[in-house]
Amino acid sequence: MKIHQLIKKLSKMDGEESHVPMVGSNHQPSGESSKLPQYLYTLAVTIGVFCGGAVIGWSSPALPELQSPNSTLPLTPDQGSWVGSLLAIGSFIGALPAGSVADLLGRKLTIMSLSVPLLISWSMIHFATSVNILYLARLLGGIGLGAICTTVPMYVSEIAEDSIRGALGSAFQLMLGSGLVYAYALGAVVHYTMLPLLCGVINILFLTVFFRAPESPMWLLKKDQRKRAEESLQRLRGEKYNIYRELHAMEKEIANQNTQKVPFLKAINKRSSILAMVICLGMMFFQQMSGINIVIFFAGNIFKDAGSSMDSAVAAILVGLAGVIATLVAASLIDRLGRKILLQISATAMALCLVVLGYYFHLKTSGSDVSSIGTVPLVSVIVYILMFGIAFGPIPWMISGEVLPPEIKATGTSIAVATNWFIAFTVTKSFQPLLDAVGPAVTYWIFACLNVLSFFFVTFVVIETKGKSLAQVQEELSGKRTKVGKTNGVV
Repeated sequence: MKIHQLIKKLSKMDGEESHVPMVGSNHQPSGESSKLPQYLYTLAVTIGVFCGGAVIGWSSPALPELQSPNSTLPLTPDQGSWVGSLLAIGSFIGALPAGSVADLLGRKLTIMSLSVPLLISWSMIHFATSVNILYLARLLGGIGLGAICTTVPMYVSEIAEDSIRGALGSAFQLMLGSGLVYAYALGAVVHYTMLPLLCGVINILFLTVFFRAPESPMWLLKKDQRKRAEESLQRLRGEKYNIYRELHAMEKEIANQNTQKVPFLKAINKRSSILAMVICLGMMFFQQMSGINIVIFFAGNIFKDAGSSMDSAVAAILVGLAGVIATLVAASLIDRLGRKILLQISATAMALCLVVLGYYFHLKTSGSDVSSIGTVPLVSVIVYILMFGIAFGPIPWMISGEVLPPEIKATGTSIAVATNWFIAFTVTKSFQPLLDAVGPAVTYWIFACLNVLSFFFVTFVVIETKGKSLAQVQEELSGKRTKVGKTNGVV
């Protein structure tokens, strides 16, 4: 059975309304919409994110093999560093135009087309005969990854109901982490020339599954394709649910946007736009400055430096699994507890973990006997990853789709994602020089202080978006008080 037929059948079982009114009917829905199609289509689109996670994870198991003397393509440590870092540069490049392309071509077509650079990248890695080919392959993979990070959250935020938007948004980080674990686990058991083939084949699965997904109804309405928007929204909410109240609310919002349509540089002067961009850029900044990429990329080295006998491949898999588990927990909590409280808990816990990790290395480098507390680095890193995964992992990716006003969403999201990858590159490349200059203890304490700053940023700048419609979020950003609606965020 094809996936769209399965979704259609299941949504019939899950829906509660027995009649879909004619367009313009005043009939109000008495039951809830079917959530299942939204979950399944989010799963389908985030398989593309899984592919992106595999792109990130490839370097961890592959580079040690490539840098060994027995490699058919031996790399120096400096070359290996650039193979890893060019991914972030490519992601910065790919993120910048992605939002505008998605506005022009549509969310679905843009997302599907991103499999092309990923497939080319994996093919080049498999057949690479020189380091320059590897450089180009990683740059291409990064371009696809950066664009995925921009467009998938946009799509998910536009197909999701307000009541489950947080849970669906957290699927991005869940699948990104799952892709990482997939690459880590395969890399531990297969040769590095086989790894790109096994990673690349997931792109074929993604294209097959996502092909029959609906386009974003919001984008279709913006393009004056109302009939297709109706069909799309009906597929997303279930055949037995009255979609028209929600559809009319979307049309009203778009009409309001069109009357106020101004160039990006002029639109950004509004209070709501400025605050939204500050929130988005601040969340991306603190996500990377939390030290997450340092912990992920150097987990094996952290355990080794701490005297652990754990294999680096096993350490990487454990770190990846901790992130996946944490994101599953986040998906169940994010629409219940809210974004802010989870972010505050996450920032506090990560700061404490890094303080403990720094203190351990302080004792070790000062000559103290740390054999009795040798499990401290492992526990600190695992708890750190769990705490990152419940909030600072998923929320920065989804918050752009929640707080940015529609007139600047495409450009604003691109800028935010590009900023994220630029900071990721900067932090990753500067970590080793910082470590050499001040030592591991002070390095981890610096990142702990940055997590403390992120706590205050969340507390005093970030607004709570739980249960609020996108229109209500904009009212709050504009300084107006808003009341949370009960049905799809419509009041």
